[in-house]
Amino acid sequence: MTRIVVIDNHGQFTHLEHRALRDLGIDTELVDNDTPPEELDADGIVLSGGPDMDRIGNCPDYLELDVPVLGICLGMQILAAELGGTVGGGDYGGYADVNVDILDEDDPLLGSLAPETRVWASHADEVKEVPDGFTHTATSDVCDIEAMSDTDRDLYGVQWHPEVAHTEEGEAVFENFLAICEQ
Repeated sequence: MTRIVVIDNHGQFTHLEHRALRDLGIDTELVDNDTPPEELDADGIVLSGGPDMDRIGNCPDYLELDVPVLGICLGMQILAAELGGTVGGGDYGGYADVNVDILDEDDPLLGSLAPETRVWASHADEVKEVPDGFTHTATSDVCDIEAMSDTDRDLYGVQWHPEVAHTEEGEAVFENFLAICEQ
């Protein structure tokens, strides 16, 4: 059975990410971000959201484990910052319902979503420039880079929170990530 570990970056929705995976019947565990990488037994990793980049623990080391990674909000920002992209303050700020436009219908994480999808997202900080190897896969009028993918390394990020009820098709994001992990 495919096992996906959720890394707890101390965000307010982290337990919902874990529950969403568990409710899909996925073997999952919630672990703190200070867990040594060698102790993770995972076919995929979700880097949760969280309050700030100063409390990301061992997240940079998890990117070297050669398993698919899905970064959510702060998790996406960690991917960008650690792999050569740019992260900065957002113009919008806090949480809001946002319509995102999916830019790549062939993307394994987001391609199955409706071309315009309503999501719940925080834009206090956001990715300003994707790292080399990544494709910009979703945008909105609030944030240019709402999602990004590096399909060669199976690294994916979304600015929004697929685990909350306000996000349309959030379950599909987790199902698509599971399919990526099963390949």
